[in-house]
Amino acid sequence: MAILNSSGKNSSSGNDPWHDLEKGVKNWDDFSPRDRENIVRFYAPKIRILALRLKSKLPQSVELNELISAGSLGLLDALGKFNPERGIKFDTYSESRIKGAMLDELRRMDWFSRGLRHKVKVLEDAMRQIEHETGVTATADQLQTYTGMSDKDVQNGLEALNNQICLSLDSFHENLIGRKSMSDDEPFQSTAFQEIVDKVANLIEELTPREKLVISLYYGEELNMKETAEVMDITEGRVSQLHSQALMKLRKTFRDRYESE
Repeated sequence: MAILNSSGKNSSSGNDPWHDLEKGVKNWDDFSPRDRENIVRFYAPKIRILALRLKSKLPQSVELNELISAGSLGLLDALGKFNPERGIKFDTYSESRIKGAMLDELRRMDWFSRGLRHKVKVLEDAMRQIEHETGVTATADQLQTYTGMSDKDVQNGLEALNNQICLSLDSFHENLIGRKSMSDDEPFQSTAFQEIVDKVANLIEELTPREKLVISLYYGEELNMKETAEVMDITEGRVSQLHSQALMKLRKTFRDRYESE
């Protein structure tokens, strides 16, 4: 049996089952139960790594184990559906399926409490009204005055709103990857999704250079706030501010420009 290290890589150079899977020598259904177990063990560390990355963007109330459980189902789904003839590496394909399963679980969990959802709605309405009246993005102090909420409630609501937007961008990214492995018999869905891709890409281009860099590092390179701050040579607080600012702009511009179509 191959020996696995903490990264999921093996120390042997024999004909390991995951090599046969990746090369298309065998399909998942053709492996023995023992080989299947070894394949799952080989890719399992990826699930925890992805779960930890996603957990960093979520409230503490979301359990890491729930994300890992959902990701495990995503891995099994990827193993059963992987087709090397589509030209997608299993590493890329499985990551998309694992993340997608975690995001689906978060939507199913409905991790917003009723009270938090109400705060978010009140803040969204207030932001639209303040922006309409002043022509600029609402500040936390303005939102506190306008809504009568405490500073803590405003901050919690804005954090929840940003988490929600983060998940939306993550979902967008995973759907984009998933569409690359789409079969040729889905031309309509592919065309429709590409239109959304083009719209969002255009909106990102309208951000300031620093906002674009934060979005690129945080979502494209999957760096955390601390790592992004080190790359940009600014404080974590400034990264968080730029991140929130960029997400708000994307959300508002997309709504104003496209949701009325």
